Amino acid sequence: MVWDTIYARDIGREGPVQEWGGIAYALAGADAALNEEWTLFPILKVGEDMREAADVFLAGLEEVDSLDGVRTVEEPNNRVELFYQDAGRRCEKLSGGVPGWTAEELLPLARSCDALYVNFIAGWELDLAAASMLRSSVEGPVYADLHSLMLGVGPGGVRALRPLTDWRAWLACFDIVQLNEDELTTLAEGWDDPWALAAEVVGPSTRGLLVTLGDRGSAWVSTRSFWASPLGTPPTSRGIEATDALVSGKIESEERVEAGDPTGCGDVWGATCFAALLAGSDLESAMRAASRAGSRNAGFRGATGLGEYLRSSTGLVTGAARPQRRCPS
Repeated sequence: MVWDTIYARDIGREGPVQEWGGIAYALAGADAALNEEWTLFPILKVGEDMREAADVFLAGLEEVDSLDGVRTVEEPNNRVELFYQDAGRRCEKLSGGVPGWTAEELLPLARSCDALYVNFIAGWELDLAAASMLRSSVEGPVYADLHSLMLGVGPGGVRALRPLTDWRAWLACFDIVQLNEDELTTLAEGWDDPWALAAEVVGPSTRGLLVTLGDRGSAWVSTRSFWASPLGTPPTSRGIEATDALVSGKIESEERVEAGDPTGCGDVWGATCFAALLAGSDLESAMRAASRAGSRNAGFRGATGLGEYLRSSTGLVTGAARPQRRCPS
């Protein structure tokens, strides 16, 4: 978990907003979007200086069934300062020392779940070896938002996009991968067309590559079988044919937010999309639900109370339910 201090263009006269950020946005998004047959099992590390505050936040989530996956560490909790130049550009400064997960720590917790949502907030939550072991050990679908995995930490904690070493191996660790447009462009450094990279990596391992485009919506490349019936039969089969055709498309934003706080929109987008897929929605319907939730998030500041705020809107998740399953975040 990460504690944010947000210096945003629309709240400059009020001073900065200090709130839980990062995975807290995803937890709130999933809390609002999961149907009644699923529960949340947070797998998180928190610095002991912020554990009490973290417990207060987690207690406010309706769908959390246990805090057995939350670990307290001696290191200071991660903190991020966000300085917005406009809605699409910001500078991030990261401090704190919460360590990532080893495979030995993570796998017993992950194996207890029916689906796994992985969100890189610091960027070192797990290394490639642990991610590979996770993929081979978890039977259900694994969704990953790669965001901070592609952010380096420079002098003073300033973060900047960087190419991802061993990107093919990283993408092969997840059934569904989420990136934003800048991250896809950085990942495809040296390619004439970033979408050609997307088309090459999607197949028997990575079944869908989902790309958020800010206020222009989102786009995807996926296998046809995943597009037509994403997570329809538990446990999700990864043994699709290598000849499974690819499909692609774009979802236009249904709601425009002229002003607000864009922090966490991608996290809410991903958690909502995965929740809709788990409920049985097809890919396009899930991405539309994600777009609505992400747009709505921009009208709210911080993650505390966000789940209730998102839940007040309707139609975020559609489709058939699956009985008594657990999704960690």
